[in-house]
Amino acid sequence: MTDRKDKTEALIRELAAEFLSREANRTSMITVTGARLTKNKRHATVSLSVLPEEAEEQVIHFARRKRSEFKEYLKKRLSASRIPFVDFEIDQGEKNRRRIEELSNE
Repeated sequence: MTDRKDKTEALIRELAAEFLSREANRTSMITVTGARLTKNKRHATVSLSVLPEEAEEQVIHFARRKRSEFKEYLKKRLSASRIPFVDFEIDQGEKNRRRIEELSNE
């Protein structure tokens, strides 16, 4: 069961990366760092890392506006009986890792 869930999460992560790179205007660098599915597979959360950090809020709003288009994109490429509701968030772990790296280089 978790193997299937892991594969689905990996596929959602890859598809989100493809979709966002195709749809974004390239004023900021968006990296999809992960995807998590709930146990019932009805919700997925896609984690993003954004550079420059000042663009994070704008990117999250953009991704959420494109949510319905992304769901259609998933329907065509994901062989699942139910396509999950997808939300986007900033990957705080990655943000913290970058900050620690910056501090250690000072």
